[in-house]
Amino acid sequence: MIHYTLVCDDGHDFDGWFRDSETFESQSAQGLISCPFCASTHVSRGVMAPAVSRVGARADDAVKLREMIRELREKVVAGTEDVGERFPEEARKIDGGAAVQRPIRGRATFEEAKALLEDGIEILPLPELPNDGN
Repeated sequence: MIHYTLVCDDGHDFDGWFRDSETFESQSAQGLISCPFCASTHVSRGVMAPAVSRVGARADDAVKLREMIRELREKVVAGTEDVGERFPEEARKIDGGAAVQRPIRGRATFEEAKALLEDGIEILPLPELPNDGN
């Protein structure tokens, strides 16, 4: 595993873990990495100091944290309706009262997500978790 400090085009810093640098490059090129603050998929590696891998308590903590994140994501997925590519349209309908108020999830482009936020519609990106093999 490799840890990167990432930065989006709006200047938000956040962390990312990847199997190797090729995995980061591939996911970045596909727009699979998004900023947790603004949902931008224009993400690059930030300046950072190299880290040395450690075994023991820190590795155990990382495994526990990953499992907690996975459980949280599973709860969000279980408690929401997947509306897929219709997410921006459905979010607007719910906000405007034209659709039943309910928790939804789906996909939106960066531009669509930004427009929803600018219109005062509260959304939160739910990034995909890397596979267990990473």
